[in-house]
Amino acid sequence: MRRAAVLITAGLLAGCGGRVAAPRYVPAPAPRPIAAPAAAPAPKPPWQAHRVVTDAVAVPGGRIHTVKYGETGIAIARAYGVTWSRIVAANHLKPPYTIEIGDKLLLPSAKQVAAMSVEERAKAFRIDIDDLITGAEPAGGDPVTGAAKPRPRPATPRPATRAPVAIAAAPEAPYTAPRAAPKPAASRPFVPRPTPPTATAALAPLPALPTGTPVFAWPIEGRVLSSFGPKPGGRYNDGINLKASPGTAVRAAADGVVAYAGDAVAGFGNLILIKHADGWVSAYGHNETLLVARGAKVAKGDVIARSGATGAVDEPQLHFELRRGRAATDPVKLLPPRS
Repeated sequence: MRRAAVLITAGLLAGCGGRVAAPRYVPAPAPRPIAAPAAAPAPKPPWQAHRVVTDAVAVPGGRIHTVKYGETGIAIARAYGVTWSRIVAANHLKPPYTIEIGDKLLLPSAKQVAAMSVEERAKAFRIDIDDLITGAEPAGGDPVTGAAKPRPRPATPRPATRAPVAIAAAPEAPYTAPRAAPKPAASRPFVPRPTPPTATAALAPLPALPTGTPVFAWPIEGRVLSSFGPKPGGRYNDGINLKASPGTAVRAAADGVVAYAGDAVAGFGNLILIKHADGWVSAYGHNETLLVARGAKVAKGDVIARSGATGAVDEPQLHFELRRGRAATDPVKLLPPRS
């Protein structure tokens, strides 16, 4: 039996060729490279104001200026010699009047303004603080009330209606018999001229201003929400905005005379302007209630208004400006330091 088992084993080995297959070599998979972490994007440089390049392109409706990096709406208006409020009206901008790089702003031309009627100008344009301070008449309105001023009436009254007149008609032959009035040209139909508005009452002159150099005080106690100078988005702050609770007493920053009290300046809500000695003017905007009227003499610290959120703001605050003539100055540089 033992011999038989040996023979069977030998036969099996012979049948297999007498060799045992060596195991195949399988290389290990190469390690995957570890992706390097993505580099963080470079931080954007801080926004800076740049000088406006007056390269507007003339178009039938005026001029088109393309907004570039670092430009503000106020700077664009000043570069072209127009008021910011007129640009806001011409482009139908909405509060907070943000402009973006690449925006196309329509600038009204002098020729376009001259061709508009008083009524059209009064409807299209609103006055701004510069108009009120300088006393210059804004296009189509009184410098203080904003009311449209009438055209001068002719010496002889006009008839209620007038016959249409043909455009470029040939001269008529001598009169021989009544003839029918010519039909109006199709390209320019007759449109009756609108009736001019009633005249506004003349403004009384302001009382004499104080003398000397004014020393200014803070109009309210509240932290600065927006500082003086250019802002991202094409905006510009000619003053500072101070946080206020509704109904906070707003006080005159120095002795002076109220030159304006109303809401005719776009974005500022209920606004007060006070003229001081040495050509200085202080402005107080976004008030809920005005407690003084034009011509009132005020002393430093007198309550002139109650703070609110009127105009282009959504929380109670006071917009405060200090100007010498048309030039706005950072109020913080002229106000006493706070404790």
